[in-house]
Amino acid sequence: MVNITHKSNSLREAIATATVTVSSADTIALIQNRLVPKGDVFEFSRAAGLLAIKKTSDVIPDCHPLPVEFAAIRHSISGLDITISVEVHTIYKTGVEVEAMHGAAITALTMYDMLKPLDKNIIIGSIKLESKTGGKSDRLKNIPAGLKIGVIVCSDSIAAGKNEDRSGKMIIEKLGKMNLPTETYEIIPDNAALIQQTTLKFCSADHDLLLITGGTGLSPTDVTPEAIRPLIDREIPGISETARNYGQQRMPYAMLSRGVAGFIKNTLVITMPGSVKGVIETMDALFPQVLHVFKVAEGKRHD
Repeated sequence: MVNITHKSNSLREAIATATVTVSSADTIALIQNRLVPKGDVFEFSRAAGLLAIKKTSDVIPDCHPLPVEFAAIRHSISGLDITISVEVHTIYKTGVEVEAMHGAAITALTMYDMLKPLDKNIIIGSIKLESKTGGKSDRLKNIPAGLKIGVIVCSDSIAAGKNEDRSGKMIIEKLGKMNLPTETYEIIPDNAALIQQTTLKFCSADHDLLLITGGTGLSPTDVTPEAIRPLIDREIPGISETARNYGQQRMPYAMLSRGVAGFIKNTLVITMPGSVKGVIETMDALFPQVLHVFKVAEGKRHD
């Protein structure tokens, strides 16, 4: 199975359809008048489809078990065609398109089984996904263009050349996968005055987004929050809360991160842990959805 532990829960919806075509108007009349000997075709097939939706992961090996929080199966008749529409919702880490298509397939097969004694020429038509929403793929479509992004690495040992920067480069790599180039990249020591000076330099240079890695923990040299918090004009607590919550679900020490986030002038500044793992988790928790801030914040330059 695909690893989805890095993903966040979100509302995900899917609609799938299937078509059952009968050979005569008499068959349609029997269905509509509930006269099929095996029972009410619509209600029996709907029940079978609902069971199929819930059991998808039991019969399709690579599908993850997930909570089905809404499911609806509808039938519509046009001539000799019966269209089955299956809608499924979940709040989870992965989508429900296979569940919707599985539901449509089993609904159609159930109708076939109930009608075959009466009609020997039934055809099950295309089973297809009509729509799906939710998840990161949707949010990637709405990333503002032309963002000017900077990355600051706060570390005494890296600034002194004793260690290699991996966290800042990981931020740049993950931004690149979203087609977000990093314009400015700088490594500085864990010094509050220098952190403030460098941050204000980036903000004065009209950066839209500034990501700072390092110095958000509890060691004596971790001073990034103390340096950044006084500079923030509009704090956005939910950004750091989301990152900590995401991290806490994966390891028990994320609660100790003291990251802060908010606008300094027109620049969104987000502080992140100094470890590579902490950076990866923070990026996965926040991006790309955090970029929606540029569409709603006052003083925005990107529509």
